[in-house]
Amino acid sequence: MELRQGQVAVVTGAASGIGLAMARRFAAEGLRVVLADVEEGALEKAAGSLREDGAEVLARTVDVSERDSVRALADAAYEAFGAVHVLCNNAGVGSGAEGRMWEHEVNDWKWAFAVNVWGVFHGIQAFVPRMIAGGEPGRILNTSSGDGGIAPLPTASVYAVTKSAVVTMTESLYAHLKAEEVPIGASVLFPGPHMLRTGLWESHRNRPERYAKERPRKTPYRSLDQWEAAMKAAGQEIEFTPVEAVADEVVDGIRADRFWMLPASEHSDRQIRARSTSMLDRANPAYLERFILD
Repeated sequence: MELRQGQVAVVTGAASGIGLAMARRFAAEGLRVVLADVEEGALEKAAGSLREDGAEVLARTVDVSERDSVRALADAAYEAFGAVHVLCNNAGVGSGAEGRMWEHEVNDWKWAFAVNVWGVFHGIQAFVPRMIAGGEPGRILNTSSGDGGIAPLPTASVYAVTKSAVVTMTESLYAHLKAEEVPIGASVLFPGPHMLRTGLWESHRNRPERYAKERPRKTPYRSLDQWEAAMKAAGQEIEFTPVEAVADEVVDGIRADRFWMLPASEHSDRQIRARSTSMLDRANPAYLERFILD
């Protein structure tokens, strides 16, 4: 797909991090951008910054876990611009779950699935029929993660399960679009290859009351800065991928009609091979053993 002046890109989770970086990159290509986020103040700040740079922007406060909220976003985008060519279902949250899986609170799972899985499906259902009816080339991009999308990090198992679901949903979407013989492609994004400085670490700031924690956490939430400091104190230097590099990967991937937006990484390749070999050999998942908790 060619990205051209005047096309329209919709990005959820667009007030910061990867979402904002993608919106900036699309705007630099001449696209009009629709920013959606649950955090109103940050969203307005992001939209204002893009407008100052000359971008044509529509900003909408959206809770992707709510179907009607996403449908209203689609209505607003089509009313403002008449078409959508790129849809990035990017909004995501951590879960706040602690301990073993059988100790997790139900609301940790409900909240993570509502945003990370249902949010993607709501985007697909609200936009794809209209994109198909428009008859123009398009792309739906869903944000997954190496954690779950490739292999789970057991210490973040709820998040991993949701991101695994995003991969399967996107594979199915790809097949359905091909079966319809429409000029719209699907891609799954694995941001990286290193850690990213995003608001995911502080997802709890936007946790709605309907998914509230049922009991106090055993340990306080840690910010990214606190986690990084702890790693350095333990002698581990952490590499970070700039979110702008992820946005570049997205634009390059759209132009190349790339389904797997997975940056080159020896670590990721080792995980993929280890998991695939385990399945082919019908062997136990030894690739998870280094993550086993005491």
